[in-house]
Amino acid sequence: MSDRYEDLQRSYGRCLHDRHFIERFYEVFIASHPAIAPLFAGTDMGRQRLALRRGISVAIFHAAGSVLSRRATEEMADVHSLKGRAPVDPALYPYWIDSLLTVVAQTDPEADAALMARWREAMTVVCDTFARRYPG
Repeated sequence: MSDRYEDLQRSYGRCLHDRHFIERFYEVFIASHPAIAPLFAGTDMGRQRLALRRGISVAIFHAAGSVLSRRATEEMADVHSLKGRAPVDPALYPYWIDSLLTVVAQTDPEADAALMARWREAMTVVCDTFARRYPG
C-alpha cells in the first residue's frame, strides 16, 4: 500500500509530547456518551492508558495495510467483540474517533483540517475492522 500514514505517526509523536494526551483522551471519550463510562468500571486505567498508547500506533499501521500489525489488530478486535472480555458496541466507535480527533487537535500544534481528515480516514479503517469482528 502506498499510503503509509507517516504523517499520522509524526502527528501522534507530537501529541505524545503532551504527557497528558492519553489521559485527556479518556476524559473526553468517557464524557462523550453515557454508555461509555460503565465500560470502564473496574478497569485499571493505568494499564488501559498503556494499551491505548500502543494501540493507536498499531491502528495507524493497520490502516496503512501493514501485515505486521494484523495480529495485534485482530487481538484487540477480539477483546472488544461481542464474545470478548471487553465488548464494545460498534455504535460507540464514532465517539471514540471523535474523541481522539478532539484531543489530537488540542495537542498537535501542526494539526490542520487536512491532517484531521487523514486521522479520521485511518481510524475509520480500524473501527470498521473492529465492527466486522464484533459478532464473533
